[in-house]
Amino acid sequence: MKRAISVGSLEGRGVIELENAILLNPSLFPRKVASYEEDSPIDHECGKFSQNIIRSKVLSSIKAVVLSTKINLLMPFGPMAILVDRLFHSHGWVFVFSLLGIIPLAERLGYTTEQLALFTGPAVGGLLYATFGNAMELIISIHALKSGLIRLVQQSLLGSILSNLLLQKLTLTYHQADTSVDFGLLLMAVMGLLFPAVLHATQTELEYGKSQLSLSRFTSCIMLGAYASYIVFQFKSQKNLELPVYEDKSFDEDASNDAEAPEISMWESMIWISILTGGISILSEYLVKTIEGASKEFQMPVSFLSVILLPVVGNAAEHVGSVMFAIKDKLDISLAVAVGSSIQISMFMIPFCVVVGWMIGCPMDLNFLPFETTSLFMSVIIVAFMLQNGTSNYFKGIVLILCYLIVSASYFEHIDPMSVGEL
Repeated sequence: MKRAISVGSLEGRGVIELENAILLNPSLFPRKVASYEEDSPIDHECGKFSQNIIRSKVLSSIKAVVLSTKINLLMPFGPMAILVDRLFHSHGWVFVFSLLGIIPLAERLGYTTEQLALFTGPAVGGLLYATFGNAMELIISIHALKSGLIRLVQQSLLGSILSNLLLQKLTLTYHQADTSVDFGLLLMAVMGLLFPAVLHATQTELEYGKSQLSLSRFTSCIMLGAYASYIVFQFKSQKNLELPVYEDKSFDEDASNDAEAPEISMWESMIWISILTGGISILSEYLVKTIEGASKEFQMPVSFLSVILLPVVGNAAEHVGSVMFAIKDKLDISLAVAVGSSIQISMFMIPFCVVVGWMIGCPMDLNFLPFETTSLFMSVIIVAFMLQNGTSNYFKGIVLILCYLIVSASYFEHIDPMSVGEL
């Protein structure tokens, strides 16, 4: 008994000493246990689970961006444009396919920008909308500036303003104070385009050919500063308007229920923005280099393609969105889409292109010629007059559409005195 007890105590002491040695030196731990941890089925299950999560996120992101709208059925036209250009060299069909392929990319770019704005807040979100809201026009303009096609830049941007102003069907009431500020900015843009054109047409320049360029660059810097002030003003005014509105508890509950939840994550939005911007950039290059050939094939003036066809098709998603908001009794949003986009183009994109041309040595100016400046001026005056009393109806919308048809017919019969190929 004593021997057994002593042997047992020695074994217990040996076990304790062995455990202490293992704690101080883990390398003494048996290799079998280590191999068991390496080959643990739990690790394999965790790896498979993480892979399934990543795969499901990718599929849900593709479903939300690519498969959630029928307009994406036009996406195959983009690759078709590249294929036709490589095989057949038909400028007309390359132009048409590129134009159709850009439509879903531009619409999805607006969607992903909206999703990203849900994470960044209203201030940064406004800046994102200013940057990507008219990304297609901006990318086309930069490609045209690099090729020296100044008239294409001027006419395409002018056409975007005209289509956004006149192609809208207004049926409800809205905030009159907001529209007065918006149309004040539009008239300021008209003034910025009018003076260089009049200065050149009356031949009253101090230095012929140089004074209008200097005036255009100075005016562009002023317009960019005014647009930046407008963004700050809009942000502060909306912030002040929220305070009395949310005192009503029932409205607060409705607003909280209508709060939109993001469908994709912030990083997914950024990745999709990069992909869509790259696709628009590729197709825009084909648009720019084939517009002259398409004009000859279809026997249409370049000015008509630039001012009417290109902006109407490129902004088709915005026009549809504006009508849908009006149908849902959200005319304020509808006006923000139409008039706000015109302000972005006239007060930001046009002067921005002048500054970019200044930087790369391209003499882009604000001389849009008397015919084009007159069409813009009359469009702004007509729309401002229609919306002056704070209400609208279907007849006013019909009048605006008919005015756009008159403008379209005028550009179809208009001969541009400055050919695209001369600049």
